[in-house]
Amino acid sequence: MKYHLITMGCPKNRVDSDGIEMLLRQADYREAGAPGDADILIVNTCGFLESAKEESIDVLNGLARHKRKHQLLIAAGCLAQRNGAEVLARVPKVDGLLGTRRWMDVLELLDQVRGGKEQRRLQRYALLGDSQGTPAIRVPALLDDPSIAFDAATPRPPVPAGSAYLKISDGCNAPCAFCTIPSFKGKLRSRPMDAIVDEAQALVGAGAKELVIVAQDTTDYGNDWGEPNSLAQLLSALASRTDERLKWIRLMYAYPGHVTDELIEVMAREAKIVPYLDMPLQHGDPGTLRRMRRPSRVEMVYEHMAKLRTAMPEIALRTTFIVGYPGETEKEFEGLLDFVKAIEFDKVGAFTFSPEPGTPSAELPDQIADEVKQERYERLMEVQQPISLRKNQLQVGKILDVLVEGEGEVEGSGEPLLLGRSYRDAPEIDGLVLLPGVKGAPIGTMIPVHINGAMEYDLVGELLVGETIKSRKGEEIRLV
Repeated sequence: MKYHLITMGCPKNRVDSDGIEMLLRQADYREAGAPGDADILIVNTCGFLESAKEESIDVLNGLARHKRKHQLLIAAGCLAQRNGAEVLARVPKVDGLLGTRRWMDVLELLDQVRGGKEQRRLQRYALLGDSQGTPAIRVPALLDDPSIAFDAATPRPPVPAGSAYLKISDGCNAPCAFCTIPSFKGKLRSRPMDAIVDEAQALVGAGAKELVIVAQDTTDYGNDWGEPNSLAQLLSALASRTDERLKWIRLMYAYPGHVTDELIEVMAREAKIVPYLDMPLQHGDPGTLRRMRRPSRVEMVYEHMAKLRTAMPEIALRTTFIVGYPGETEKEFEGLLDFVKAIEFDKVGAFTFSPEPGTPSAELPDQIADEVKQERYERLMEVQQPISLRKNQLQVGKILDVLVEGEGEVEGSGEPLLLGRSYRDAPEIDGLVLLPGVKGAPIGTMIPVHINGAMEYDLVGELLVGETIKSRKGEEIRLV
């Protein structure tokens, strides 16, 4: 039997997909390179935003159009959990639903879908419908909490690219008015520390040189146990209980107000923890933040940033903002711009507000016109770009370790181009280090690079004279 798995959305989904894939492999399923060659089609959907929902529906419909009689189509993940009724109404050829809390039961769901008449008579079905008149449709579905908590390390595949995501909790306790996650992920559930460390050790053994720590709110780790400063303990354990093959531990999705002095001290002390922090702030104006139901004391953010920079002078700070939130006045938006100029983040991501059905923000008055949202987005990025450029220019002349991610060609000349990341760049969302004229470094290799150029988002570098590296098999390779 063969499977074809497509993952939509965020890194947290990717971790769940890794677990699904390994459970299938352990049950003697083999990966199919194309959907047409598979017996089982699985889409791990995203339901965070309407645009992500529509993309997931489009992928499911694309598979359904070409689905053959013997094939099974499973909708898994956030959209299946958030609105399985709509999935089934819009993609009637879906054979089963697998929720965010039940990915570890994928084999049970497949047994139910494939079961004979007697098994079908006994199995649990989901009878789904909604108040908007979506018809109820019966399919095998696992959308509730598992009867036994899955506390073991998540099984994970090899890590040829050198970087792997490590999920430490699921769900979220934050009351953000714009966010749908608590409605389908539920409250925070922290994973056992020993299971996370076991998974980290297995990932390092499978080739990971970088572990990227993810959750809906990483800094809330352990609060559900009544131990609110557990993240510092976890990071210390990860650093001390993994061997020298692990070079970087990177922390994402910190929440303002939850970055403790103990956490900063561990980050500064442990060499494996890179001086990098992603803290999505969403806005810089207190009035907008209050309507978002986010921490609104911006003085606290200044205090956090000062402490982080004092403890780690080389730290790269990343944040994310929403522009065009309901009621955002021109004065409030200018307050955000002033906030960005004052703190000078190394990296900034921005999104225009999207009203999500079922969230308090979707019902707020004074919704902002799309053209105003776009204009404000462009103004924000115009303010941030020269800041990012200055931050990158400070790296010129330094020697940075770079994790190789791939090869390409210089546009126009066809000259070889090596692509990688330094500690300052998280995978998929930040910039790259570009090495023109270099080829031959295997993906997942870490090499020292002399930085000799900077752009708004990327750095340019060169190899040290006579530099050689070792392949995964221990062979020496001279880069050219």
